[in-house]
Amino acid sequence: MLPRDTFENIVRHTPLVSIDLLVTNPRGEILVGLRRNRPAQDTWSVPGGRILKNETIEQAFRRISKAEFNLELNFAAAQFRGVFQHRYDENVFGEGSFGTHYIVLAFDFHLDVDMVFSPVDLQHREFQWMATADLLTDPAVHPYVRFYFLPENIDRRGEIFP
Repeated sequence: MLPRDTFENIVRHTPLVSIDLLVTNPRGEILVGLRRNRPAQDTWSVPGGRILKNETIEQAFRRISKAEFNLELNFAAAQFRGVFQHRYDENVFGEGSFGTHYIVLAFDFHLDVDMVFSPVDLQHREFQWMATADLLTDPAVHPYVRFYFLPENIDRRGEIFP
């Protein structure tokens, strides 16, 4: 963990590189968590997290899945969805003078068995499985999450999205 002032300076001046985990169950439902913290506080979002300095994408993928819901997902079984740019007017510090900018590497991961997940870290209050139709229409689901599952975006793998 970085000291708060160092991390605040990074968020203020640079984009963060992160991974989003688009996890589906055997019924095709998507795993979403109700966020505790900023940005996107109190919205349903997919699990994910920042890539740390000197950490490979594969290492980050496994660490993030373990930290988010206590299951280390197999990176080799994931499918790369694309690169996304997420911009928020807010930041984790509640400081109003700057937002947060993420460059997100999104990965699809399909579970072959039904599982129930409980939050492990402080990022989410709870997890639930959502059908795509519900995810696309529920106003409590963050727009960046809905964007992943819009029909016109599903087959555009590997592109860079606004």
